[in-house]
Amino acid sequence: MKIVLIGYGKMGKAIEEIALQKGHEIVFKINDENLADLEKTKLQACDVAIEFTNPESAVTNMKACIDAGVPVVCGSTGWVAKENEITTYCNDKNGTLLYSSNFSIGVNIFFEINRKLAQLMRPHKEYNVAIEEIHHTQKKDAPSGTAISLAQQIISQNNSKQNWTLNATPTETEINITSKRIDPAPGTHHVKYSSVIDDIEIIHTAYSRKGFASGALIAAEFLMGKKGIFTMADVLKIV
Repeated sequence: MKIVLIGYGKMGKAIEEIALQKGHEIVFKINDENLADLEKTKLQACDVAIEFTNPESAVTNMKACIDAGVPVVCGSTGWVAKENEITTYCNDKNGTLLYSSNFSIGVNIFFEINRKLAQLMRPHKEYNVAIEEIHHTQKKDAPSGTAISLAQQIISQNNSKQNWTLNATPTETEINITSKRIDPAPGTHHVKYSSVIDDIEIIHTAYSRKGFASGALIAAEFLMGKKGIFTMADVLKIV
């Protein structure tokens, strides 16, 4: 594949390393110093774009790729308030987009365990559920996109929970997410159901960025020849 990396921080560099090992070509890279290169002609020289930037830039970057007819894998988080906007834009332009709050294969399996556990816990109102996430201090958004995805999954399966709150005392209808920023943690997520009798807890701990980078490349390979909007569940054939 011919790849453009939009965002060349630690994640972009990890993706580049694995891509080159797998025989892919990095055609060019976008960072704060060459934003003008994010234009149609240059993008069209690539098979796929992999976008890891920030909440402020992600939507604009995805639209530029869609306008150029280039499939885009987006791993930026913190922009999901505009998800309906980008979904409509992609569909109207007959584009190709795959977004995930986390590309780690382990995390996506963890998502499915979380969803199933939420289904099992639904009738047991004596348990309260909470989420904790720990990341390195350079992570700009809080809570993490992964923690929000976990909370949204639980809410979809539990009619007594309607929203999540951050670092606060929740009401009965809220799930509290506790966010901690501790170096050098790449990412740990806890989901805990507590009662006066016992606790049930599931945990995913990442040890490096390699799992995220590898998953993003697998997602990019999956998009070749496809149109539409996809998730990691499609990539991993999780039903």
